[in-house]
Amino acid sequence: QVQLVESGGGLVQAGGSLRLSCAASGRIRSIVDMGWYRQAPGDQREKVASISSGGLTSYADSVKGRFSISRDTTQNTMFLQMNSLKPEDTAVYYCSAVSEWGPVERVQKATYWGQGTQVTVSS
Repeated sequence: QVQLVESGGGLVQAGGSLRLSCAASGRIRSIVDMGWYRQAPGDQREKVASISSGGLTSYADSVKGRFSISRDTTQNTMFLQMNSLKPEDTAVYYCSAVSEWGPVERVQKATYWGQGTQVTVSS
């Protein structure tokens, strides 16, 4: 099992910045990929950014150039730096972690989620 706890959400004016954190505990050695997702009221959950165990990152087009994902493996923490925030960034932000274990010929995989943190951007 992997436990994820997000923090850093809040209320900010348009153009402002926030930094989200996601602390992982439990079977952290099994974690391969991590990511941030968000869900606004009435919308489906969407992927914001992801980072692999090797440090490769990817971003949704809507946040490219404004958000930056990073991972501190020594502290088992992932971050999302959000700059130039817009009202349309308002959502609950979730941390996710993909865990893999078992022999190569029979790898098992599971995805874990945090409880979410609210980000509200006022115009």
